[in-house]
Order: sequence, then structure tokens, then C-alpha cells
Amino acid sequence: MTKITIKILCLSNGHGEDAIAVNTLKHLQQTEIEIAALPLVGKGIAYQLANIPLISVTETLPSGGFIYMDHNQLWQDLQSGLIGLTLKQYQQVKQWVKQQQDCNLLILAVGDILPLLFAWTSGVKYAFIGTAKSNYYLNQPEKGSIYYPWERWLMQSPRCIGVYPRDSLTAVNLAKYPIRVFDYGNPMMDIFEDIDQPTNPITTILLLPGSRPPEAETNWKIILQGVDSVINTLTEESLVFLAAIAPTINLDNLETTLIQQGWEKIPEIIPYLESKARIFRQRQAILALTQEKYSTCLLQAQIAIAMAGTATEQFIGLGKPAIAIPGPGPQYTPFFANKQQKLLGESLIIVEKPKEIGEILRSIHKDPVKLAKIAVNGQKRMGKPGASQNIARSLLSQFF
Repeated sequence: MTKITIKILCLSNGHGEDAIAVNTLKHLQQTEIEIAALPLVGKGIAYQLANIPLISVTETLPSGGFIYMDHNQLWQDLQSGLIGLTLKQYQQVKQWVKQQQDCNLLILAVGDILPLLFAWTSGVKYAFIGTAKSNYYLNQPEKGSIYYPWERWLMQSPRCIGVYPRDSLTAVNLAKYPIRVFDYGNPMMDIFEDIDQPTNPITTILLLPGSRPPEAETNWKIILQGVDSVINTLTEESLVFLAAIAPTINLDNLETTLIQQGWEKIPEIIPYLESKARIFRQRQAILALTQEKYSTCLLQAQIAIAMAGTATEQFIGLGKPAIAIPGPGPQYTPFFANKQQKLLGESLIIVEKPKEIGEILRSIHKDPVKLAKIAVNGQKRMGKPGASQNIARSLLSQFF
């Protein structure tokens, strides 16, 4: 009797979505299931680092996947071959399904409607981890669903074995429809699973410029204006700035900007960072550039200066405040920042000018009542670790 092979193809559309997918897939890697992935945006670095094979190399378009925020970005993507790329990816999914013989197949869609639509068109069973939408985005979060009727229609298919929203509020409202909804929390927070938060007496500030070049380099220059404001305001305190930089960003360009702005590179080592971290000093402050120890940076810091999507949400999920500066985009625009604030509530403070950050940071840092409220709010909005393992178990029980 021929043994039937079980295969999963994961579709995701963004750097953060890739990482969320990997959090879940790593629990399935421990089984006999064969896993592959198709990142619909970017190069799929998270999959590569996790040794998950890609069925195709993906092209990178100008918007980095944020066409819905800027019509100019949509036009640039169209000129760069967006329609052709989407059709090609659709064909790759259909071809992957066709090539599998005597196999049980499952498509795992992570992100928004695009991977969900591709999963539906595959003709096989699928599941959906919804990372992009939350009922907190609505003006009346308790009423209705953030998902459009056509999105819910895709989730109601008999072939859709499970939908995993990012928070309880979204799950409760989605469960009012004939959809197999499972409220297991947010796999975005699982990078901190089984890691204790340290007690750090030094004022430590996280810097998050985002993960998409060249936007991150532009954001970096804006963030450094905020850093300068903090140094000029908290003149009596020793300060540590931890710049958690995505592997997609060229550190040399960020270092050049630091040196141009008067930072001195020093041979010092910060104990909880890896030896490759680049350390700089200016007055009473030390700044570390690192592309490793990402979760450690988020855990060590007490507050963030942020122009990022997923990383900002993960930091706030730890119960900590972040100060956001909207930039020129294409991702971290005023539209995106305001939308993110709806999601994260009082934990995210938006400023228009970087020079305002010093005073705002000082007022928050010395207000234990506000910090306590922010801690509760962040954990409520983002959920606790453990969702990835529960989703993996659910996929196995629903599928087999």
C-alpha cells in the first residue's frame, strides 16, 4: 500500500508575515509533513533562515507590498510588472498543486486577501492566519467585522479548515458568521516565548526604522533627529539606544549617517548583544546597530522610537510604549501610523516632529500610572505567546 505524503505550501505577503508563518511552521517541521513556501512579497529571508524551501524566487517591487497606501506606489509597481508577477505567482501555486501526486495537500495563507485568494483558487484545502486586519481598526470595534463580505466568503468555503484571527475581539465578531474561527492569540508574539524580561536599570530606547530599503534609510535619518532630542532633554541620564535592524538593510549606510552626525565608533561590547554589533558613542549616550538578537533588543528596551509595522506591534505587545513618527513612506506614512494607533490604542504615541520626542519620552518615563495602563493595554491588544504551537496543533487536528 502506497504511503500518502502530507505537504503544506505556505503563502505570505510581507517580511512580518513571513516571520509569523515561520513561527507556526517550525512546529510542523518536527513531523513528517513536507513544507514549502511562496513569499508573495520580498525574498522570503525568514523562510531561508528556517530552512524552508521556496518554490520560486520572488521579485521585489518598489512599494514593498504597500500599494494600498499610496496610488503613486501602485503606479510604480504596475510599471515594474505587478500584474505579470501576480499572474506568475498564481500559476506557480496551481502548478505546485498539479505536480503533487498521491499527496494530502494544504495551503496555509498568512497575511491578507491576496494569499487567501490564492489559497481558494488552488482547489485544495486551506487555512488562513489573518495578520493584517483587526476589529480594533473600526470606529466601533465591537460591532460588525473588519473583514469585507468577499473576504468572509473565501473563509466560508468548505475547503477552509480554519481561520485564525490576530486577537480575541476580531475572532468573536468573525465567529458570528459560518466560519471555522479559532481564537488562539497572535503568533507575532511567539518570538518572546519562554524568554524572561530582564530588569534593566539604564534608560534603554529601541530604534525601529522598518525593514524595507530604501525607506528604512530615510526613516533612520528621521529617527536620529528624535535620538538627538532625547540626548538634549535627558542630559543627566546615561542612555542606551538599541537599533534593531532587519537583515534586508545595509548597515554600512546607517553607520555612515551616524558618523556624519557626530557619533564616534568605539570598540565597546554590550554584554547581551552579539560581538558583531556596531557600537557608537555621543555625549552621555551609546548606540548599538545590530541585525541579530532582535528579541533581546525588544526585551531590554523600556520605550521605542518607531517607524515600523510588525516590530512596533511586537514591542507594544510586551506592555511597553512606543513613540511613532510618520514618514514619507511607502509604508510608514501618516495614514499607516494613524491606522496602527487605532490597533494599538494608548500604547502608541504619534508625533509630527522628531524634536518633540525628548519631552514626550521624559513625561512617559516618569509616569508609573500611565506606564501601568500601557502595559495592560499592550498585552490585551496583542495577546500572549503560544499561539503558533496551538495553531500548528489545530491544523493537524482539523486536516487529518
